[in-house]
Amino acid sequence: MTAFVLVLLALVGMPLFVVLGAAALVATHAAELDPALLMVEFARLAASPNLVAIPLFVLAGTVLEKGGAPRRLVRFFNALLGWMPAGIAWVTAATCMLFTAFSGASGVTILALGGLLYPMLKQEGYPQNFALGLVTAGGSMGLLLPPSLAVLLYGVVAQVDIGALFVAGLLPTLLLFLLVGGYALLRGARGAPRHRFRAGELAAAARAAWADLLLPVGVIAGLAFGVLTVAELAAFTALYACVLELVIHRTLGRAALGPIVREASMLVGSLFAILGLSLGLTNLLIDAQVPMRLLEWVQARVATPLEFLLWMNLALLAVGCMMDIFSAIVIVTPLLLPVAAHFGVHPVHLGIVILANLEIGYLTPPVGINLFLASQRFAQPVLAVFRATLPFLVLMLGWLALVTYVPALSLWRLSGA
Repeated sequence: MTAFVLVLLALVGMPLFVVLGAAALVATHAAELDPALLMVEFARLAASPNLVAIPLFVLAGTVLEKGGAPRRLVRFFNALLGWMPAGIAWVTAATCMLFTAFSGASGVTILALGGLLYPMLKQEGYPQNFALGLVTAGGSMGLLLPPSLAVLLYGVVAQVDIGALFVAGLLPTLLLFLLVGGYALLRGARGAPRHRFRAGELAAAARAAWADLLLPVGVIAGLAFGVLTVAELAAFTALYACVLELVIHRTLGRAALGPIVREASMLVGSLFAILGLSLGLTNLLIDAQVPMRLLEWVQARVATPLEFLLWMNLALLAVGCMMDIFSAIVIVTPLLLPVAAHFGVHPVHLGIVILANLEIGYLTPPVGINLFLASQRFAQPVLAVFRATLPFLVLMLGWLALVTYVPALSLWRLSGA
């Protein structure tokens, strides 16, 4: 009965850290343990060497958002790709992917870029449903690219090398980009005009955005070649973002840093509260042998890794429908890790599959947050937004199948090592 009440409270909007804290206290009381044991997880979390990366990357994303990076990126990609068939669609996908990775939040992409990209697509002759669906789905793409907060969170919870996770997400993201662009060529670009390539505009856009574009190149190169640790890259990224907006572009003044730091701190604080409490609750579940019972249940019904991955996908898609991505990561990851290990699924591949599923969850009702944000941002009914997004949802489900059943897409670097 208590579990039902807590789930109900979470569904009606009670803050997740409150629900998790209550669940952890109820579990400690039922096990006749000292509730102070929950604080042990906060101490262990504070000692994690990768923990410092989370607030630094969040700060960098917030600074870039407030400093005008979205407009500079849209201008550059439009000058670079706008002349191609379905060029504006490629621009939309590329910009959304890159900005989602740096902002750390899918919804921020819709709110920050939607006002630029949605009217641009409609002005270029794209069908309204296609434009609405592409911008809404675009907010869900890019979560596997560095320095995505979701990847960092999975790495901390699963204790998996975060650099390996970021490298593993590169090919799946490229594949999704090509699939979306290919669909745009077949469906969305009918009747859309093509623009003449203008070297002068590209040069001007490159001059305005060169520093923004160097940042993801530097982060990916640093991770791929092992030049810097994740914590060092996070510090470099935050410093670079501040220098970029305060010194190079001068779009922000020193007075703006206070509100930016407060906004980033609120997000980080809520994440840390959720993470610490969920890890404490997870330890209680482990003490109660819940993962082992789950493993025994799965072993009795699932015979092959292929079957396990199929059922895991179905379960994760259901979780993604009901729960935000950060909450889902910290809750389901500890439960899935031992089961995946039993079936020989690499933890890096498991992480990419989990995140790909939860990425799709942004577009699925009843709690597909991107649907509600797009509905509010573009003044469209939620049902209309879902219908517009449905073709991209089907496309992403096909992409999920490839990522799940072709592990080489995620493990190419590890298999070549």
